[in-house]
Amino acid sequence: MTESSTPLQPRLRQAMRAEVARVATALFATRGFENVTVPEVAAAAGVSRATFFRYFGSKEDAVLAALEGYGARIAEALAARPAGEDAWTALRCAFAVITDARNEDPEGGLALARLIESTPSLRTRETEKYRHWQETLSGVLAERLGRGKDDFETVLRAAAALTALELATRRWAQNDGADDLGTLIDQAFLVMHAPAPELL
Repeated sequence: MTESSTPLQPRLRQAMRAEVARVATALFATRGFENVTVPEVAAAAGVSRATFFRYFGSKEDAVLAALEGYGARIAEALAARPAGEDAWTALRCAFAVITDARNEDPEGGLALARLIESTPSLRTRETEKYRHWQETLSGVLAERLGRGKDDFETVLRAAAALTALELATRRWAQNDGADDLGTLIDQAFLVMHAPAPELL
């Protein structure tokens, strides 16, 4: 079902949910996550506190709503890569889902990354989300490689790739976007491939 064929009521709800998330993230980024209450977010978004909790279970959920769907989209991109492509290249290219989105809205993406980086509870929840992505990517990668979904090497590759993405995004936030996110991810992948200096 396409967006245009989705019933009006769910689309309106999705649009309102996205707007509340946008307002919440903007407030948190400006005043600090711990300094803004749910009633304040609700008032700024023009909804009631009860409505906020119909959309989100917590303040953290409102912020991380911006990452919803990325895991599935990365998995789809990975599945679509050429069959003969090596696993590392396929994984790196699949992460274009993230870098393309950040390039479309660099200021918004950087504000979100900074907010997550500076808020321990958000970093914890982001790590949990990456863990779910890992399970999905491991399954797709295993199918590409003709291995079982619990194959250790396959799980390790997916985990390592997502760790590279997480750390590159964190460095991007810490440097206030001075370095290109895609370049940082490339650098992380190169480091994973390079032998340790003592082994040279």
